[in-house]
Amino acid sequence: MSLKNVSGSLLRRALLLDGVASGAMGLLMAVAAGPLGPLLGLEPGLLRAAGLGLLPFALLLGYLASRATLPSWPVWFVVAVNALWVVDSVLLMTHGPTAPTGLGVAFVTAQALAVAVFAALEYAGLRRGTSAALA
Repeated sequence: MSLKNVSGSLLRRALLLDGVASGAMGLLMAVAAGPLGPLLGLEPGLLRAAGLGLLPFALLLGYLASRATLPSWPVWFVVAVNALWVVDSVLLMTHGPTAPTGLGVAFVTAQALAVAVFAALEYAGLRRGTSAALA
């Protein structure tokens, strides 16, 4: 099933905002992993890898947001990846290989909350688009 009229929808705006935020955060973590690591109590290699992983994800989100119509499965994939990011963030703080500082906990928590909001908005947009496509 494909989602119609993605261009002006909640889904498009959520994907676009998620893409901008993911790209900005990815760039920050990839470029500034060295100075951020000790400040946050997180391994610079982990920050760099996560940041570099966010960059192609941000491009995918931008591409999906630019489509007038698209199959629903890529959006389900985005929602699943975002949910996994939130779970991984919680696991990093509770069972991770490093001990985040207070600032690190705030950084990871804020990121996880923002990603959870994006996942919820994308899910809502997906459900709204699917309902419209079925009607």
